[in-house]
Amino acid sequence: MIQTHQCLWIILPCFIALFAVTITCAPAAVSFVLLLLCCMALLWKIKIENRSISSLLAQYAAVKAVCWLGNRQRNKLEIDTQDVHRVQEETLLKRLRKHSDTVYGKLYDFGSIKDTETFRQRHPVTGYDHYEKYVERMAKGEQKVLISEKPLILAMTSGTSGSSRMLLSTRDTNTDFFLQGVTVCLDAMSRAFPGTNCLQKTLKLFYSPLFRQSEAGIPIGPNSSTPASSRHMLHLYTTPAPVYQVLNESDALYLHLLFGLKDRNLGTLESNFGSTVFYAFRALQEHWKDLVVDVEVGRINSGLNLKADVRCALEKLMKPDPMRATELTAQFEKGFEGIALRLWPKLHLVLAVDSGSNQIYGEMLRHNYCKDVPFYSPFYAATEGLIGVNLWPLQESRQYLLCPRSMFCEFIPEEDLDLEQPKTLLIEQLQEGHNYELLVTNASGLFRYRIGDVVKVVGFHNQCPKVEFQYRRGQMLSVRGEKVSESLFLRALKRTLTLWPGSRLIDYSCVESGILGNASGISQPHYLVFVELKGVRNLSEEQRYKLDHCLQEDSDIYRSFRMKGSIGPMRVQLVRDGTFQELKDRMMAFSSVSSNTFKMQRVIRRREFADFLLQRAFS
Repeated sequence: MIQTHQCLWIILPCFIALFAVTITCAPAAVSFVLLLLCCMALLWKIKIENRSISSLLAQYAAVKAVCWLGNRQRNKLEIDTQDVHRVQEETLLKRLRKHSDTVYGKLYDFGSIKDTETFRQRHPVTGYDHYEKYVERMAKGEQKVLISEKPLILAMTSGTSGSSRMLLSTRDTNTDFFLQGVTVCLDAMSRAFPGTNCLQKTLKLFYSPLFRQSEAGIPIGPNSSTPASSRHMLHLYTTPAPVYQVLNESDALYLHLLFGLKDRNLGTLESNFGSTVFYAFRALQEHWKDLVVDVEVGRINSGLNLKADVRCALEKLMKPDPMRATELTAQFEKGFEGIALRLWPKLHLVLAVDSGSNQIYGEMLRHNYCKDVPFYSPFYAATEGLIGVNLWPLQESRQYLLCPRSMFCEFIPEEDLDLEQPKTLLIEQLQEGHNYELLVTNASGLFRYRIGDVVKVVGFHNQCPKVEFQYRRGQMLSVRGEKVSESLFLRALKRTLTLWPGSRLIDYSCVESGILGNASGISQPHYLVFVELKGVRNLSEEQRYKLDHCLQEDSDIYRSFRMKGSIGPMRVQLVRDGTFQELKDRMMAFSSVSSNTFKMQRVIRRREFADFLLQRAFS
């Protein structure tokens, strides 16, 4: 730790230099010395351990640059929200002009389209089947088929609603995400949580994805880049660069945790999704004794399967720290409720999406491991691109302002979701309190594309809608056409948990009985609900029925089918500890999805996954 007297020797020459430069009236030099002085003052204020001056200066410069850019982009967004129809039309026409010389652009005569209405009349509402052959042609190396440039990668979707799909990812997609998403959200974060501007490091949980190559040599994999690909940003994170060469997820997680634990002054926990943070804490609970030993003796656990050069590079970064190890042991032995703040007393924030399918993980973290730590869910995004940003980090509900320059958006009213070519509404035609499916025209070759997300308009910021995610169309339970959404089912499940004394939800998924056939147990169509709980080893039949009862109270149509006997009673099955972690691994093995983009399926559609849950049920 840098002591006060050491800081004085660093800062005193700065004061002298500043005085000398001021006398000579050199404005540029004054600015430089002021920057240096501010950095030193911050260093003195938070007394960061084991940080070089160059690292601190680099981080300070990066923070200031991103804050400036974020403020600039935020102001642009504010202006755009005051005239959304004009901005949306500009965005659409820009996309059409760029791709007008492609095979697809010529097919729909993009070059002659001058306004929104002409585009909507000429181009149909589309799904993935519409684009599959064009994407395959570009994967084989054909130029100017769907988009005007060569894609950076062939991005695989998370497969939440079925099989993973291959989409194009372009430089424009990434630029929009960074400028309109990342910088704006960092601006909102720094306003709501000023402590995040301090020169503290972030524990960023990220797993280096595996990529394969298309016939034309285009990478195929998840649409995410490793932090190590931006080496000038690595000083922001506790995880050193060699860890990003570790492809085994459990070994990489161990190393993320090890280097995070070494830094008592950690400022932020970050990951794409709350589920990644949750499972990291479960791994910490399981392996903390080994991790503490590594911290104490300054080594890398011999049980990790690492390449020799990676192990050697990491070993050089390890130094014995018995004092920190003693501190860690004391906190772990007190239990894991509120462990995050006890391990890292200066922790300001957990930065991760905790809406939609990640809502339950966010709630579990806030009530247990990360008690009293603020959470910020910054983006609403998909493989297709940036959709919205959360400008209200302190608000409990996760509301996202649609980004009018990222995509051209249309909206299908909820009552028309089953129509093949539904009429759509524009962004300025939406009504507060109504649900709509999103339709997007993006920067990477999707036009009037149904992404399958249903959102609720909860208000407006100037003219621009604020939305809350409701559910994925492919994640609805429907054995008789009743259409029980994920949000509706989760609400009933959360109410039921209060009626199961001592229970704490870890994870869950549902299966429609038709998927399992005779193995489902009864002849009437019904739901099977697989639940992983803590604090409860068994449930009586009466307790299990409470979930069915709560869903009937929340859904009139479900109750109607139950009363008529068209839908049989719900079967609730408890599964063994760790089941959903294993299920996640199995699901990922069937796709090109990485842990960074994985979302648990709340409605299981594949028989092999349903069978796995049935085998893991013990009660």
